[in-house]
Amino acid sequence: MKLRHLDILNYKNIAEANLDFADGVNCLIGNNGMGKTNVLDAIYYLSFCRSYTAQTDLSTIRHHEPYMMLQGTYDRRDVEERVTVSLQRGRRKVVKRAGKDYQRLSQHIGLLPVVMISPIDQNLIGGGGEERRRLMDQIISQGDKEYLDALIRYGKAVEQRNSMIRNEMRDPLLYETVEAVMQQTAAVIHQRRGEFVEQFTPIFMHYYTAIAGEQEQVSLTYNSPLTGTTMHDLLAANRERDMVIGYTTRGVHRDDIELLLGDWPMRRTGSQGQCKTYTLALRLAQFDFLRRVTPVTPILLLDDIFDKLDAHRVERIVEVVSSDRFGQIFITDTNRTHLDHIMQRMQGDHRMFIVTDGQCHCAEKGGEP
Repeated sequence: MKLRHLDILNYKNIAEANLDFADGVNCLIGNNGMGKTNVLDAIYYLSFCRSYTAQTDLSTIRHHEPYMMLQGTYDRRDVEERVTVSLQRGRRKVVKRAGKDYQRLSQHIGLLPVVMISPIDQNLIGGGGEERRRLMDQIISQGDKEYLDALIRYGKAVEQRNSMIRNEMRDPLLYETVEAVMQQTAAVIHQRRGEFVEQFTPIFMHYYTAIAGEQEQVSLTYNSPLTGTTMHDLLAANRERDMVIGYTTRGVHRDDIELLLGDWPMRRTGSQGQCKTYTLALRLAQFDFLRRVTPVTPILLLDDIFDKLDAHRVERIVEVVSSDRFGQIFITDTNRTHLDHIMQRMQGDHRMFIVTDGQCHCAEKGGEP
């Protein structure tokens, strides 16, 4: 899959941009705060109907503007796909494919697979379990519609049960109805997550070794309250506790992945460089996994990936992303040396964009820099 053209209007600090991209590597260079990441975030938004970096949709609209709009034109399996996202203050978000609105945004997930690697990925290590659950959900749902449906239904059921608890409702029949949905969907979620971690771990280990070398051993462990029991038994055992605390305390919404360096949690023992390598390996493994389970090759977005890494690890990353297993790549940096190095290694078309104060200009098209 390739992103051929991107139109941006009033997105974050970008007033307007109309960009044509190369099939190979597209490099965006500029100082911090100029808008490089916002271009990548716009591409991410077109795939997931939300920003990778912004907390709310409204915060993506440029200051003092009434609306924002993004439009991407893709080559997907030799068929042109045009996706448009528009958001106006005070109105709902509209996502269109070929000019037609989606009935549910979840129908769009997986159509345009994208993997973004960003400095905020450090939250995968230092953040709470919700960060690592989001990683699992994001990867699995792009290739498994049944999982995404179960995830949505389970989330709604948990919200409904929590509302019943807060309102001190005691009718057992009402709880049985809601908990039946939780039991059914939790079984699907737990099974798919367990299978995913088992398949994903060796891919992740391969990429970590490719960057760091064989002297560091890493692994992933899936931790779930549902392991060895059922959702029915969990809810029954914790019902009175939930009533006192005021929400559903146990279930697959408390799942986590333990990230290990040797036998120790990465968040406690890893250096800055090791943590950066860990998150890079997780995201590169995400790309590889999606390439195997989806019908198209994902787009890879690399945002400021070389910071806090020694020269050896930088060189190894350049070797990895320059391989022919990756398709279209977008990469940002403040250091042109890194980008020139990558373009010299890459085969095929590439382009360089200069980003200054929210304005993007194509500097080069194809050939050697």
